[in-house]
Amino acid sequence: MSAVIKDPAQQDHKTLVSLRNLNKHYGDFAAVDNISLDIQNGEFLTFLGSSGSGKSTTLSMLAGFETPSSGEILVNGQSLVNVPSHKRDIGMVFQRYSLFPHLSVRDNIAFPLAIRKLPKAERERQVDAMLKLVQLNEFAHRRPSQLSGGQQQRVAIARALVYEPRILLMDEPLGALDKKLREDLQDELRQLHRRLGITIVYVTHDQEEAMRLSQRIAIFSHGKIVGLGTGFDLYQNPPNAFVASFLGNSNFLKLKAKGNAVGLFEAQPLSIRLTSGLQVDQDLLLMVRPEKAQALSIDQAIRDPAAAGWNEVPATVVEVLFLGESQTCSVVTQGGTAMTVKALSAAGMPLKTGDPVRVRWAAADACVYTQWTESDLNKAAGAH
Repeated sequence: MSAVIKDPAQQDHKTLVSLRNLNKHYGDFAAVDNISLDIQNGEFLTFLGSSGSGKSTTLSMLAGFETPSSGEILVNGQSLVNVPSHKRDIGMVFQRYSLFPHLSVRDNIAFPLAIRKLPKAERERQVDAMLKLVQLNEFAHRRPSQLSGGQQQRVAIARALVYEPRILLMDEPLGALDKKLREDLQDELRQLHRRLGITIVYVTHDQEEAMRLSQRIAIFSHGKIVGLGTGFDLYQNPPNAFVASFLGNSNFLKLKAKGNAVGLFEAQPLSIRLTSGLQVDQDLLLMVRPEKAQALSIDQAIRDPAAAGWNEVPATVVEVLFLGESQTCSVVTQGGTAMTVKALSAAGMPLKTGDPVRVRWAAADACVYTQWTESDLNKAAGAH
């Protein structure tokens, strides 16, 4: 491994991997349900979902550890379905590091090259490059038991990269580490990806980790991909209520449509985004992120009336929490709908339990969903 730094701007972003109508059934249970997905050359794509959503099974089929019930896996247009895992030119890193305890760091990293019968001089050169890349030169002769968890995971990553695979698959590789170490290794992974330009497909159930690492995120639920895009796009404009609830915190208000840009909430008309095809009295779901809403005292609301295009509903404060750089205020509306408002601590939130407030948000900041179910919200809420 030459560890050459590649300029992402020069990266060839053509499709490298194509999943086509991919299915995996165990009896009557569909673990993966008709997934189609293109993965671009050089991208960092994360499969995000709760346990049992199908993300790890999809990764296992790509790796060759599971055989699809039907469908196709293509790399550079060539089918991999009947290619054994060790011939797919794909590296794999697991949550359990799976290092050989009796071998040194250097010999663990060299193992994939040894079984490929590379000449000793070439093995040494490539292992030296990987030790430098993952910053473990001084630990080369230690055994895994003499390393921290983070160092062991870096050895596992180096071992997966040393034979220069086209694709690196990572199945919850940081899940066993504490929060600070996990964040440090997330930063290292991002830098490693930028330097090598390798295609990485990463599996996690941690939403923050997916946002920190990925160029794109595929959100899985019940064997299907229910959201696909950048973290920014999925958070700002979730395609459905499940994604809105699963990725970040959300306030959900149930409305009745009363016009193309008007909905009725607890007998109060609200402005909503223009949404095509609405029928009068159609059930709608309005989603507002906590940081997009404001909780104002009655005096504040009178002094500073809501501008055009803003909504305001009366509520009562249930709880105010100080969380360091931010504060959250939990309220309940007159009709019993719970909402949360988030503000920077520096902005102040001089409210206390029992205070009457007005909750305010811009209609443009709230997403409108015409198709949703209570189970969508419950499933996503239970996955947090």
